[in-house]
Formats: sequence, structure tokens, C-alpha cells
Amino acid sequence: MLKGIEDKVKFEFDQTFMFYLPRICEHCLNPSCAASCPSGAIYKREEDGIVLVDQDKCRGWRMCVTGCPYKKVYFNHKTGKAEKCTFCYPRVEVGIPTVCAETCVGRLRYIGLMLYDADKVLEAAAVEDEHALYEAQRSVFLDPHDSAVQREAERAGIPGDWVEAAKNSPVWKLISEYKVALPLHPEYRTMPMVWYIPPLSPVVDVIKDTGYDAEDKDNLFAAIDALRIPVEYLANLFTAGDVGPVNDVLRKLAAMRSYMRDINLGRDPRAEIPEAVGMSEEEMYEMFRLLAIAKYNERYVIPTAHGEDAHALEELATDCPVTGYDDELMDGSGPFGEGSGRGSTTPVAVENFRMLQQRQTQESLVSGGSKQGRVNLLNWDGKGVPAGLFPERPAEGVGQAADGEGSEGSR
Repeated sequence: MLKGIEDKVKFEFDQTFMFYLPRICEHCLNPSCAASCPSGAIYKREEDGIVLVDQDKCRGWRMCVTGCPYKKVYFNHKTGKAEKCTFCYPRVEVGIPTVCAETCVGRLRYIGLMLYDADKVLEAAAVEDEHALYEAQRSVFLDPHDSAVQREAERAGIPGDWVEAAKNSPVWKLISEYKVALPLHPEYRTMPMVWYIPPLSPVVDVIKDTGYDAEDKDNLFAAIDALRIPVEYLANLFTAGDVGPVNDVLRKLAAMRSYMRDINLGRDPRAEIPEAVGMSEEEMYEMFRLLAIAKYNERYVIPTAHGEDAHALEELATDCPVTGYDDELMDGSGPFGEGSGRGSTTPVAVENFRMLQQRQTQESLVSGGSKQGRVNLLNWDGKGVPAGLFPERPAEGVGQAADGEGSEGSR
């Protein structure tokens, strides 16, 4: 069945489509790369669930490269070590989002904390019915608003601010409250922790071509089956072929589009639109705010590491597999600050932890000046020389005098 859908997508060139699907490391709950590593170099950090490669333990067997079904592990022939996405853990430790998330021009990426029952992971991954894997993984996640979960978290030593961050997590809302985010290839049974919201945009073009109102609820619902991107193809990506959850997500997105169109045009909102997809008006408006106009601190809810863990966290910084930097830089502080270079033997002290966080988040620079004066290359068209992009040239007379002095000295 799925093979036939793939062939249909490949050979019907007049129905071609495109949508972006970022494929970063999934940092799975049941990582197959760690299971396939014979030297035990790949591990999942207990404090935040990030999957890393210990560069000292890695022996270059490359079994993790073939063991990852998402093909996110690669082999560095220069160092003879396996490398992968580190989820920018030095930034996450001080509450800053990953570089790929913060620089996403579409503001499409969200980072949040998810509480889960580690004892249920293998049970959920072993569910026989592939169509049940999506719900099985959702059942592993714990509701941070549940008082019983809060008590267990306190008993397990999870800091209170982490539980508060889990309550405000945008990822929790998208996965468990609004149920519009789906895992990538759950049939791999790795329990991926990077989830996706399926694309809806092409359905509007389909309706518009027919001459009907492209924002009307009834038209949108009826046209989902006529998507240029087949729903079966999306189900093959996100729900192991089960079209039910994908249809539910697309209907919610279509309902939100129609509901908000009435509000933006000054019309009375229609309660029957969110009711048609099992949501209240308040829930639909909050989902719209999160997906469309969420602020920075709403998209990224990242609790900082605690001072008592700073030594252990910084000692792990030497595992960072970033290569290609100048040897002198890597032997010193490294690309992510103190303690991240391969030659660093002294981790950052606990008392410096807050200082590092402040330095990376404040507006003013350590050397003076302000970040506000920096040149934004995304807005530069490549013409001219914007102020601040290149060093200022000395005055013509000063330059000639310097050249003259240098020539005189060489004589």
C-alpha cells in the first residue's frame, strides 16, 4: 500500500509539491545509535535527554552510522570519530535555544521540556501494531499539571523550576493539548523527540483554483482529501501509514485558519468551527497565538542547569564533536566558550556559571559597545559597505605616513 503511494508521488510530475522537513537528530528516547555502538561511546544524558558521542570512547566502528534510521550520525575521516548534532547543549544549559531554532527565519521551531515515564519507554516501543505507536509514545509523556506527577518529580529530585517550565512548554501544548504535532517515522521504534506539524498550505491553492472561497470552513474540510500532498504520504512520514491522526491535525489547522479569518475581518467568531474539531474557542485562539504570533519566551521555554550540576555539565563539554576550527582555538576555550575545547582540562567553576549565562544573553558586549550595532547580514543585499561590517580605513594622510615610516625603518 505504502509502496504504491510512493510510486504515485514519484511519477505524477504534474502534481509535484515541495515542503521543508528539517531532519536534525531526533534525540530519541530509545536511540538505536546508542544500542548499536560497541564501544558505548554514545549515551543519553540523564539531566536533559540529549544524545551525545563521547569522543574519547569512540573507536570509529561506524556501526552507529548504519544503526541510525534517520541517518543523522556521520563519520569524520580526519579525526576517525563519529559525530552528530549535539542540540547545542552548551547553549541549552544556560537557557538559550539551539542555533538552528533561533536563526529559523520562519519562526517555525519550538523548544520545551517534556516529562516522561522512563519505565514505559521500552513497553511503548514494543507495541506490535505500528498504527498504535503514535498514541503509545504520547502515553509515555506525563502531564506536568497533574499533582501526582508533581509529587513524583519532587521525590525524584527534579527542580521546581523545571516542573514549571514543563507546564509552560510549547512542545507539551502542541503534542498533548492541541494534538497537532506528530513524530517522524514512529515505526522505527526509536521514540523520536523532535515532532512535526504537517503542512496545510497547498489546500488553499486547490480551492482557490476552483473559484470558491479558499478560507471557508466547509470548503477547507472538503478539500483536505484533494491536497496536492497526499494525506497517505504524510501518514507514511508521521504515523506509520495511519491517516486518521493526520486528517485530525489538518482539520484543526484548517478550522483555525477559517476561525481566525472571521476575527481578523471584524466578524463575529463562529463557535461551531472549533467545535467541529473538538476544541473550544479559547483553545483555538491560544493555538493560533502559539503557532502564529508567539513571542520569543513562549517559543523557547528552556530551564537553566542548576549551579550544583555545573561542574558535571562542563566536564561533558569536552565531548563536543565540532571540528574544522582553528587548532589554537580548540586547544583553548573552544567554539562554545570556556571548557568546550578539546585541550581544556579545567571545567568552568560553579561561581562562573551565572556569569557565562549573563555574558551570552546580555545586550552589551564584553569588549564594550552593543549588539544593537551589529550588522544583520540577512538584511544586507551585498551592495556597498555597511557601517560596522568591515574595519574602518585610516585617513589617507595617516596611511601614507605609516607607510613612509615603515619604509624608512626597513632601510
